[in-house]
Amino acid sequence: MDRDLALSLVRVTEIAAIASARYMGRGDKTGADQAAVDGMRAAFSLVDTKGEVVIGEGELDEAPMLYIGEEIGRGMDVEADIAVDPLDGTTLVAKGLPNAMSVIAMAPKGCLLKAPDTYMKKIAVGPKAKGAINIDASVEENLLAVARALNKDISDLTVTIQDRERHKSLIEEVRRIGARIKLFGEGDVASAIATCFEHTGVDIMMNIGGAPEGVIAAAAIKCLGGDFQGKLTPMSKEEVKRCKKLGWTDERLNQYLSIDDLAKGDDIFFAATGISDGDLLKGVVYYADNRARTHSVVMRAKTGTIRFIEAYHRLDKNQILRELLSKHN
Repeated sequence: MDRDLALSLVRVTEIAAIASARYMGRGDKTGADQAAVDGMRAAFSLVDTKGEVVIGEGELDEAPMLYIGEEIGRGMDVEADIAVDPLDGTTLVAKGLPNAMSVIAMAPKGCLLKAPDTYMKKIAVGPKAKGAINIDASVEENLLAVARALNKDISDLTVTIQDRERHKSLIEEVRRIGARIKLFGEGDVASAIATCFEHTGVDIMMNIGGAPEGVIAAAAIKCLGGDFQGKLTPMSKEEVKRCKKLGWTDERLNQYLSIDDLAKGDDIFFAATGISDGDLLKGVVYYADNRARTHSVVMRAKTGTIRFIEAYHRLDKNQILRELLSKHN
């Protein structure tokens, strides 16, 4: 795929972020998410690709836009799998909390896993601990292996875990072993990516969260040279039905998924724009005279290039943003 697609993708996340950020702290999760979806869908009309949404907002009968199987882009010759999360952290935006982002991953057709909307057991680390993790090993074995890889004492290792009841025993086990814990409320993708940047202080993510977010996180971590492993973990009969609808047999549900199973090859792009301030990206800031600032990251696995982009936007000169912000005012 053409490297210029990277900048096209970051323009898409910028528009989604600017639209969604208007809902910061307003207590409206639905409005914030819809604004991000509207922005991302409209911006994709300018991207030179023929992409199929493999990770999106749901199935056709659940989501009017960016649904799984939808074709987006300007219909050029480049065929691609596209995984989107227009707003990773709906509650974060609604409450005005950190680490909300708009994210996209793109790869050649057939390279991104079509994950069902169910839970996934996940483990992620940065480049220095690549090869040290095993999702089938015990918590203690994984933490000791990562500590050795990073040349850290176990008491200096930081594990990020989502603050949910389902992780109660995991949290207790990590504390027993003696590692530090950084809990997060929402923002699966941002928390996984944080393991790849030393300044965040996060060494390993261990979590049970959304499978679609797992695919997007794996694509980003592939670009960053880290490691990610997953295993589908449906929590209800309804989730099992969703899995089987997409061809996941009982045997496949117990299957180990490497980072290459989730995001195949190296021609992978990832783009994200901060909506609220976070460990990795700054949030959207609105200025006087119809101006706004965004902070984004765009990566490509093939070259290992990581670009941070600070952009200033004239909202009244961009037709898509004018229409979006008029609708979501």
